[in-house]
Amino acid sequence: MALIDDLKSAQKDAMRAKEKLRLGTIRMAIAAIKQREIDEQITLTDSDILAVLTKMVKQRQDAASQFDAADRDDLASKEREEIVVLEGFLPQPLTEDELAALIDEAMVSTGAQGMQDMGKVMGSLKPQVQGRTDMGALSAKIKARLNA
Repeated sequence: MALIDDLKSAQKDAMRAKEKLRLGTIRMAIAAIKQREIDEQITLTDSDILAVLTKMVKQRQDAASQFDAADRDDLASKEREEIVVLEGFLPQPLTEDELAALIDEAMVSTGAQGMQDMGKVMGSLKPQVQGRTDMGALSAKIKARLNA
């Protein structure tokens, strides 16, 4: 079943269970997906939808940290609850060992030697790790490996 179908099914379940926060979060996700489809005039694939959901999680993490800094615990907790709902649709995160193995494999397959090959390695890894790890952290790990 496609990811958008999972979202729509979860939306119906949340409506039946009268779970307001879950329903609102899923509706926001579906709206963001539809907005991107309309803007770009395409039908999003599962990997595109994962990118949208990952972006939404990151936005909520940023908002929660800003609310914490402003001593707005009520709003920060709402953002964290939305993160939990969104993460339910993302694949399981990669462990450090799995990530290290994927980086090694990508470096060998692309023949990466130095920092000039950073784009090749990232391009090779992005489809495999989308939604399963923080891309900024991945970039830092690859830089460290290429500089070693």
